[in-house]
Amino acid sequence: MSFILPDLPYDKSAFGDLISAETFDYHHGKHHNAYVDKTNMLIADDAALSGASLVEVITAAKAQGNKGLFNNAAQIWNHSFYWKCLTPEQQAPTGKLKAMIDESFGSHKDMVAKLKEEAVGHFASGWAWLVLDGDRLKITSLHDADTPAAHDMKPLLTIDVWEHAYYIDYRNARPNYVDALLNKAINWEFVAENLDGNGALRADQN
Repeated sequence: MSFILPDLPYDKSAFGDLISAETFDYHHGKHHNAYVDKTNMLIADDAALSGASLVEVITAAKAQGNKGLFNNAAQIWNHSFYWKCLTPEQQAPTGKLKAMIDESFGSHKDMVAKLKEEAVGHFASGWAWLVLDGDRLKITSLHDADTPAAHDMKPLLTIDVWEHAYYIDYRNARPNYVDALLNKAINWEFVAENLDGNGALRADQN
């Protein structure tokens, strides 16, 4: 089985200047696509991984210490989840999600500030995450291609802080990129759906 590049869940020009079509051309069309192509190449002659799911490939690569396969497969997973976390229609948390945010962080504003701090302060490449930890929410980050799919983590939301995610539109101003996404482009409906603990599964769904 070969993995395929999932379609974006919106038109690449839908975000205007917030995330440009050019950024999607490179970030989705080139970077994400390259991870798909490389993963397929690396598993092409591996009978043990024939028909394996993406999570199974990630798990096997980690167990084998196969960094090349792990990094590429994990980046497919992370990016597929990231696209679902974004929407061109500005939203705000509601219902159970809002209540959990208030309980865990004090307010939506405080949660956004903490997630921004994690994303901006993360050294070099990686991903900032809002995760479900028991019955509370937690903010953390993972380096490079590392992914919740390789850990006992229940992801709700991620912010890609690899430079290729924002350099075209924001140059080296990572704080401006993170601000723009957290305040104007998060799909809080998708985040709320992940409170059932199945966010990892949804990353595998086109």
